[in-house]
Amino acid sequence: MKKWYQNKYVAVVWAVLRIWLGIQWLEAGWHKLGAFDASGFLQGAIAKAGGEAPVVQGWYGAFLETFAVPNVELFNFLIPAGEVLVGLGLIFGALTAPALIAGAFMNLNFLMAGTISTNPILLTVAIVLLFVIKGTKVYGLDHFLTVENFKKLKEKGLFKKGVHGAEAH
Repeated sequence: MKKWYQNKYVAVVWAVLRIWLGIQWLEAGWHKLGAFDASGFLQGAIAKAGGEAPVVQGWYGAFLETFAVPNVELFNFLIPAGEVLVGLGLIFGALTAPALIAGAFMNLNFLMAGTISTNPILLTVAIVLLFVIKGTKVYGLDHFLTVENFKKLKEKGLFKKGVHGAEAH
């Protein structure tokens, strides 16, 4: 028996929330592609780790200083690419759980770096959607990307082993 949050009518709410969250991530990452430099953000977060009332935990500031700053080029790629991929996954409802987890992980890191902005809201929506993950799959590509559907396709002969390459001619 389906749970209340898997109902096709309630699933409309989850789909709207999922797509809204995806748009937020896509908009955040799209303009950063190819022109993003995290150096200033990282230095600002490190500066927030000191003083009388530090906003950033000391261990996280040390992580940023010893790992993130020396590898800023990696972060310059990972942040915008991650934001765009999370956005697309959520908008299309494909690999929704990994997209929600990745998005929540990025929100958590932005929060630990001292950036409030919309991060608490986005993180909360991601957590809610993770709790009702089966309901988020009613409307989206995840509805079709199931083991059962792949077994049905295999039974129909879609994944038959055959001769490939030069031997096929």
